[in-house]
Amino acid sequence: MTSMRISQLAERSGVPATTLRFYENAGLLAADRTPAGYRMYGEDAVDRLAFICAAKHLGLALEEIGELVGVWEAGACRDVKADLRPRISARLAEAESRAAELAAFTASLRGALAHLDALPDRAGRCDPECGFLAPGSSISGSAPVSGGAHGGQSVDVVMSPGRQAAGAEAEQWRSAPVACSLGGDGLHERTAQWRDAVSGATRAAVPEGLRLTLPVDRVPRIAELAAAEQQCCPFFDFRLHLDGPHLHLEVRAPADGGALLTDLFGRTG
Repeated sequence: MTSMRISQLAERSGVPATTLRFYENAGLLAADRTPAGYRMYGEDAVDRLAFICAAKHLGLALEEIGELVGVWEAGACRDVKADLRPRISARLAEAESRAAELAAFTASLRGALAHLDALPDRAGRCDPECGFLAPGSSISGSAPVSGGAHGGQSVDVVMSPGRQAAGAEAEQWRSAPVACSLGGDGLHERTAQWRDAVSGATRAAVPEGLRLTLPVDRVPRIAELAAAEQQCCPFFDFRLHLDGPHLHLEVRAPADGGALLTDLFGRTG
């Protein structure tokens, strides 16, 4: 029985109408149509959306969710369990790898801060002997920060494995479906958190996104938000570059995600 219009389903499920339309186009959510063309949904759509949102919170891709929904519709709980377990195991391995990278990055920042604090306060102008103005070496991912009294440091951390892929995998990232598992109050809260975190940033356009330059003391907050964002909106790509007193944050999204990227991080110019 079809009894709800899209606005009613959005209110009951907490999923925005724009996302409901996207799920329909992706084949995840069916809708009947009235003679006037309005979408109509049955009561089963609420349970279906709850299942889809739960799978999204586990980090599953839309293609995987579509496969899992097909198993769920068959009605055998043991089959859903058997299909879901290896998918969760794979996501757990990815999350643990990212957590290790973030922990190493945090350790690198602590090392950089300790090195900075150990440098003497000099009354003259900064020069290479200050340490933090010497040419830095680029250290990626989990590599620790190093450097003596006359060494500088530069740290990169990439928070999206898709951007490091090549060929077909890289193209798959660019065409990834743009959908976020956050909705309602959760989405508004995350948007407010990002806007506050990047307030005052200097912005510049980069291919497929933008680059924000911020004070380096915002690194912990930015890294925490970026990690959380990838759990609900995995189509975003983040690259953090620590360069002396500056943090350079590069954010990219597929073409269809341009509006959301601008909403969260602002415009250049």
